[in-house]
Amino acid sequence: MLTGLFHASKTGVGLTVSAATLGVALSAPIFGALAERLPRKRVIVGSLIGVSVPTLLAATSTSLAQLIFWRFLEGLAIPGIIAIVVTYIGEEWPPDRMALIMSFYVSGTALGGFIGRVSAGILADWFSWRVSFLVLGTAALAGAGAVALWLPHGRRRPSPSGAQISFISQVWTLLHRRRLVATFAVGFNVLFSLVGVFTWITFHLAAAPFRLSTAALSSLFFVYLVGLVVTPAAGFLITRVGLRVGIGGAILCSMAGVLLTLVPSLYVVILGLALVCSGVFIAQTASQSHLRVAAPPGARVTAAGLYFTCYYLGGTAAGVLPGAFWALGKWPACAAFIVAMQAVALVIALVGWRAPKTAPGEDSPAQELQVLPQP
Repeated sequence: MLTGLFHASKTGVGLTVSAATLGVALSAPIFGALAERLPRKRVIVGSLIGVSVPTLLAATSTSLAQLIFWRFLEGLAIPGIIAIVVTYIGEEWPPDRMALIMSFYVSGTALGGFIGRVSAGILADWFSWRVSFLVLGTAALAGAGAVALWLPHGRRRPSPSGAQISFISQVWTLLHRRRLVATFAVGFNVLFSLVGVFTWITFHLAAAPFRLSTAALSSLFFVYLVGLVVTPAAGFLITRVGLRVGIGGAILCSMAGVLLTLVPSLYVVILGLALVCSGVFIAQTASQSHLRVAAPPGARVTAAGLYFTCYYLGGTAAGVLPGAFWALGKWPACAAFIVAMQAVALVIALVGWRAPKTAPGEDSPAQELQVLPQP
């Protein structure tokens, strides 16, 4: 639709998506450092407003360049929501419940992603693409109001003692923590897997023997709804078995789903996509929970910002890198590449997330979010 309206290429219109993710990747670590000492709730509400305003203004765009600009501004404000919420959950809930609460949050993002895609397409088809942005922007404002009214202010954190270290020094210190670097690498792979599969399999399903229409391809996002049920249940299970077992099972589930998409049966492909979504959402729950374990108390927002930078860079790379494998062997080659990336992430998680016995500045193994049976 935008290609016809603005007489633009598919690559140019694609920038309306990548501009937002690029904004997130660029601002996440800086935003995290600036917001480290600010009240969590105030930052979340302000960021929700910061997302809603450019979304509403996007409806006024008269050119593709203007639309891309407003989308970029949306992305710049998003880390103030996602990075702060992850930190807020880690601070407000005890370690033995954090994975479960995080799973509810991840389920909310899955539901929001599904509703956003479906509602925007329906509104643009029935009314206008401008109406889509107006409705989504209004919904974001309503969400800001709901958060302002209902979200508790949170615990008062003690004022930092001593001199403040610089942002560069803080990032440098975080990048020397093995468990954090491993978490960043896993985060890269989480969105890489999701975007890589759902971007490139559409070309596969549009061709023989499936020959799905555009509407049918769009309906594939209904498998997101599976995550609404699976993720909270898995979050509860993670609190019992621990994060390393949880992330290992999640990645293996996603790998199995990718392999099932190679079967020439639409029903099996849909099952495979459901497994991919479930595995990715569970991996996101485990990864974000692990940030609370691996990051030092005074730099958790910064660590979350770095995590989401890697996360969205993974999504950006997934829109480009599999293309080389598509040219070599179409979807089977893409699937093999994605599974290989997931296998690397599995090894990194199992090795890199191992708790040290004694390490200054590191959290103890007792904080692995594993709940032992009570006598």
